[in-house]
Parts: sequence; C-alpha cells; structure tokens
Amino acid sequence: MPSKKKNITELGEKKLIKRLLKRSQTIPFNPTFFDEKSLQSLSDDAALVDLGDSYLVVTTDLLLRSAHFPVEMNYQQMGEKIVTVNVSDLAAMGAKPLGITIALGLPSDLSINQFDHIVEGIIIACQKYDTPLIGGDTNESTELTLSGTCLGLVDKDKVLMRSGAQEGDVIAVTGPLGLAAAGFEILLNKSFFKNWDDSLKENIIKNSLEPVAQLEKGLKLIKSPGVTSATDISDGLLSEIGEMMDSSPSKVGVKIFEELLPIPEEVYQVAENLDKNVLELALAYGEDFELLVTIEKDKFLELQDKIDLQKIGYITSSGQIQMVNKEGKTKILREKGYEHFK
Repeated sequence: MPSKKKNITELGEKKLIKRLLKRSQTIPFNPTFFDEKSLQSLSDDAALVDLGDSYLVVTTDLLLRSAHFPVEMNYQQMGEKIVTVNVSDLAAMGAKPLGITIALGLPSDLSINQFDHIVEGIIIACQKYDTPLIGGDTNESTELTLSGTCLGLVDKDKVLMRSGAQEGDVIAVTGPLGLAAAGFEILLNKSFFKNWDDSLKENIIKNSLEPVAQLEKGLKLIKSPGVTSATDISDGLLSEIGEMMDSSPSKVGVKIFEELLPIPEEVYQVAENLDKNVLELALAYGEDFELLVTIEKDKFLELQDKIDLQKIGYITSSGQIQMVNKEGKTKILREKGYEHFK
C-alpha cells in the first residue's frame, strides 16, 4: 500500500519553518550583505543583513483571527499585538526598531469603525516602542489577517543571538512565567471563575490580551558585559530552551530549578482551580513575551538588579533539559511549546 502523505499539521510550525529555511540555502546569498552570522541568523529570532559596522535586523509575523486572537480581544488590542510580536523579536537581538510595515487581510463585512480601531492599536504600539509605521498594504480576505515586518539596527559587535551559551553560564528570564497562560485559561473556562474577584481576573487576563515586548531590557542587555545569548519566549520557555540548545555550536544542556521559577501566585491559583499542572502553564503554554538570556556566571550578579533578571538555572554539558523539583529530584523535560499548526 502507498504510504500516507503527511500534512502540515503533522510537522508543526517550527519544523515547517526549518523546512523552508533549508530550501532557502539553495539560493546564493550576496556576500556583501550576508556574512557568517547573517546566515546563522536565518534560524534565529530575526535575520541579520550586514551593513558594515552594524546589522539591519529584519523580522516578520503573521496573525490570524481564528488562531491568535481570542474572541474577547478587541480590535485595538489586535492592532497592538501585531506590532508587539515583531518588536519582541528585535528586543531578543538587542536591536533598536527603525520602522514597521503592516499588511492587512480584511473581511468584506469588517466595519470602518473596526478598521479604525485596528489602526489605532497599531499607532499606539508604534508610539510605545518608538517605531515608525513606514508602509503597508490591504486586501480583501475571508479571515482577518495581520502581517507585520519590522526593521531594526544593532552594532555588529553587540548583537544577541540564540547561540553562544557556554557551560557554567547562568540562565535567566526577564519576568514572570505563566501569566498569559493563566489569562487564556480564565477566558476559556469562565464558569470556573465566576466567583473570583473581577479586578483580579481583569489583571490576569490583561497579560493575555495586551502583551508587552521587553524592548527596553533587550537594549540594556546589549550594553551589558557577559551576556552570551538571548531569545524571546513567546512560544514557551521549554520550546525556546530547546531552540537555544540546538543553535549552540557546542553540545549544551540546561538545568533549571523549580523553586527558582518566577511563577506568580495567580498562576498557581488558576491551575489549582482547573486541576491543571502549573508547570504546563508556566513552561509550555507561551505568549509571555519575556526574554530568555544566558550570562557568564561572574557577571550575573551585577546585571540581576540592573535589568531585573530572574535566575532559573545554569547551562550544562548534558545536552538535556533537566529540572530539579522542589523535593530535589531531577527530571528530564522535553521541548514543547505553542504551535500554530495543531
């Protein structure tokens, strides 16, 4: 019998991107604009174009109404998010935004008022991140689709990449884990939280509907000694740790400690209310938009308070993701995170 053909759902988003990038290597790259680090960046948060003393940093993201915007998200928040997800990629590489272009696929029944709210959200986010809106396009579509391409600039000797982590480095995050997941779970399971305080629910949900790119911290990181690698964790901490390990030229592993994970009490409360594993929400759910960084051990303390970093473990040579639980037992964790194709 003929073998069954695989579809894109079986591969998943990350493998599809790697498949695309593998094919892209068959096209010659102009050495004037693409050096070794540029080619390496093709599987990083954003692509690097060699401009001499600096890199032009280029990233793009596509958001669909059905996959990326919960029904509770208003049109202004949708506009803000398409800018935020792009700026987050620049933040991970320490790049200062130069501008963004936005392409919109618009359903025929979208009202002018709804369109204006999307644009207002785009403008608000552009102002927040000091990122000019420099162009775009619109077309009719069966589903509301927002696509952004953001440009940034970073000095060649300061750019941050996923690769670079070395054994002994501290691994840290720039903020709390799991709040976005908790917010989405409240939205998906409203009946379970009907007796919760409304202001508490609103504060948690805001993390899901109004994510914030850690641009300021990314720009501070590139000015700080001892930072060896960085990436954003919008697809989930474990997934991004796996990407960081895969990108390293040396075989590195990661050991994290459950007691060090900055998981807010609200996330524990949501997990308990739904009888879910809190670590699933904090480590695999995604949408937190914090940065994951590795820093030389002797430089970490001087950066910890300056940039508000939360140490979660250190880099090893094991080639595995290990987690020491609160009882002191070590578990091997597998890479997993948010996939747009399921």
